[in-house]
Amino acid sequence: MIRPARLQDLEALVAIEKNSFDIDRFSRRSFRYLLTKANAETLVYEEQGQVLAYVMLLFNTGTSLARLYSLAVDPVLRGRGVGSDLIAAAEASAVGHDCIYLRLEVRRNNTPAIRLYEKLGYKQIGFLPDYYEDHMEALRYEKLLAPHLEPDMVRVPYYEQTLDFTCGPSALLMAMKVLDPKVDLSRLLELRLWRESTTIFMTSGHGGCGPYGMALSAYHRGFDVEVYVKEPGVLFVDSVRSEEKKEVMRLVQEDFIGELANLPVKLSHRALRVNQIQKKFEAGGIPIVLISSYRIYREKFPHWVVVTGFDEKYIYVHDPYVDHEAGKTATDCINMPILKKDFERMARYGKAGQQAVLILKRRDNSAHVRGDGKKVSGKT
Repeated sequence: MIRPARLQDLEALVAIEKNSFDIDRFSRRSFRYLLTKANAETLVYEEQGQVLAYVMLLFNTGTSLARLYSLAVDPVLRGRGVGSDLIAAAEASAVGHDCIYLRLEVRRNNTPAIRLYEKLGYKQIGFLPDYYEDHMEALRYEKLLAPHLEPDMVRVPYYEQTLDFTCGPSALLMAMKVLDPKVDLSRLLELRLWRESTTIFMTSGHGGCGPYGMALSAYHRGFDVEVYVKEPGVLFVDSVRSEEKKEVMRLVQEDFIGELANLPVKLSHRALRVNQIQKKFEAGGIPIVLISSYRIYREKFPHWVVVTGFDEKYIYVHDPYVDHEAGKTATDCINMPILKKDFERMARYGKAGQQAVLILKRRDNSAHVRGDGKKVSGKT
């Protein structure tokens, strides 16, 4: 019998873990947290009153993505199809949570598990180096639980931001890499882009990056850029209390906008709806979108993501931030499916509901139109 795990199953779960794995085991404390506080679900296989196997799912708040976090079957049950039954139950649970993708990681040398996942329709989508305690890499797999959906995707290389305040440069790096394979996905370039486009101040710590500075960085590296900002006021200023800091942010933004006005960069003070972003994407643009992180991370800070695809119901994004403290990996942050209606609400920040989108495109070497409407040569 397969049923949801209860706290009373804690000792049995620890015993299964001990019998199944030599390294990378969940501790009793970890199991307790996952059973009581995490955004997770654990299902157990029970036989004659004894719990002998389990499968654990993690759910991504604000997205339609689930992760098969762990699967363990006591050796006495192996070869009886219990693992397959637990995975089927996990898939049904994920669908019940409105998830359309189930992803997982598995040790490269775990041949029996790999065979099982592939038999059940999981496709390899990448790997994570040095993932386990013994430095063995993990293979990343996923299964589409809604096969009627056929997403239009772009292969966007993933880059994880290395600092809390570099989501914008990291999203910009990924978008540039799609359009120009020669772009180096490096920390050096991540920090260089941040220096060029930072707003200098935020609530505390280092400044974040706004759309105007990021647009300048992209343009000067050979990309065409369109900038859409709903309101013309100073971005992110609501998060700063000091009047002096607000004035500095105003001057920085004013300087960015002044530079853009002398370049063939389209700057529009209006919002782009998801369907309009999709049209830009279908025309070959790579959208970078400002969102409020609250719907995903339950913290209110501006955050940049890069759009990787669409289907009839979902928008897909790479999120450069990996919340390692919550047990997340890059697997949870790549091609994250988000309902379009939810993304409409997510793509707003602050009390005024500010919206900002950059559209990166390959450089068109024909005549450009400057920010003031005058044509200039496309040669740079």
